[in-house]
Amino acid sequence: MTVAHVVLSVLLVAIFVPLGVAKILRQPSLISRTERLGFSVRQIQGIGALEVAGAAGLVAGLFWRPLGAAAAIGLVALLIGAAISHLRAGDGIKEVVPSIWLGVVSAAAAVLALA
Repeated sequence: MTVAHVVLSVLLVAIFVPLGVAKILRQPSLISRTERLGFSVRQIQGIGALEVAGAAGLVAGLFWRPLGAAAAIGLVALLIGAAISHLRAGDGIKEVVPSIWLGVVSAAAAVLALA
């Protein structure tokens, strides 16, 4: 396990746990921003659960790399969906870039977990 792998995993966990929990608990500001993309509250909670599960998989991946790689790949898929959703909603680059950036970081974590 490399230092880079640990750092990227911890960074992603620190980002996705609060975001996922906020979606699960239906934080009003987050729900209103996501509903505008065409998702129901129930779907937003499901996305939040996937984010928390991905973060948990990254933590477990520090002990068993294949699980960390699978979790990171799952987050990449989730973030591709987020970027597509923002583009379909007519959002500008400012709203799309975070999904792309996090997708690239997640992909790097997957590669490092498999290396």
